[in-house]
This record gives sequence, structure tokens and C-alpha cells, in this order.
Amino acid sequence: MLNLVIFGPPGAGKGTQAEFLIDSFELIHLSTGDLLRSEIAAGSKLGLEAKAFMDKGELVPDAVVIGMIKSKLEANKNAKGFIFDGFPRTVEQADALDKLLNTNNTPISGMLSLEVEKQELIERLLSRGKVSGRSDDQDQSIVENRISVYKEKTSPLIEYYKKQGKHFGINGMGTIEEIADRLKKTVSSL
Repeated sequence: MLNLVIFGPPGAGKGTQAEFLIDSFELIHLSTGDLLRSEIAAGSKLGLEAKAFMDKGELVPDAVVIGMIKSKLEANKNAKGFIFDGFPRTVEQADALDKLLNTNNTPISGMLSLEVEKQELIERLLSRGKVSGRSDDQDQSIVENRISVYKEKTSPLIEYYKKQGKHFGINGMGTIEEIADRLKKTVSSL
């Protein structure tokens, strides 16, 4: 089974490239945001638990998110693999995910970390903000802060996967097709 974590700063193109990987390798997309919305809409026990935290403006605990991921894995036992998007974000989450996947003997195959220069990220996000209307993509100071927070909070996670020999830095500069080709070559070698 091919299990991938797609990773990178805001504006790196994770969503665009995740779609390419899903199509190329027949993977199931596991976006924690989508999972939360789906479980809440379904009125599941985990969804109701998550909603209670969200309604108070609190983060959904890792145990609840891991429970949702477990449900999704169990519902797709014959999948060729999964691409994790938006999770894990911390070492604790990565460790919990590893424990879950190892119980099924289906560990993470690799973390694909899209590496993009800061100025390019800023330009991409500001451009996206003009099209999407997302307010957090329209203010340069907010964009720069999001990039800084990403760098500060995620470096331990990169080290976590490096220690396992599962971190793959991917040049995220260039056309969508060039980046997709680099990803495909990396994934094909796993």
C-alpha cells in the first residue's frame, strides 16, 4: 500500500499536486478538513464530538481526528493507498498516525515536501486571493505571517520523517506539470 503525506507551506500547490497524485497512483485523498465536514454532516459519533469542540472555537483533539482517519481506512480496505493532506501537522500527530497505520502494517511510504521560495509563495497566494476571494490570501502581511508560522511549527515534523528516511524534498518551483513530473518520479521510486 502506498501511503503519502503531502506537505508544504501555504501556496506550495499541495491541493493541485495531490489531485495529480490521486489520479496517477489511484490513491484516496484524506483531507482532515473534508473528513471533519463529512463526519459532521453524517451526524456520526465522531462528527458530533468534533462539532462540539468546533462550536466552542477549539481545535478538534488529535484522538478524534485519528478516529476519523481510522474509520476512513477501514471503509477503504482495498485501496491502493492514501494521500494525507493537512495531517499530520505536529510530531505528536505523526506519531499517532504511524501507530494507527502500523497496526495494519501499512506505514507511511513517504512525506513529499514541496519546497518553494518565499517570494514565489507570496505571489501565488496574493494571486489566488484575487481569484478565490479568500481574505487570508489578499493581505501580504497575513500571507507572510502564515508562511512564518508554517516554518516555525513544521520543521520538527520534517525532522521526524527525515529520521525515518521518509522525507523527500521536492522542488516546488516551475510549472504545474514540471512539479507533477518530479513528484511522480519520486513516488515511483518508493
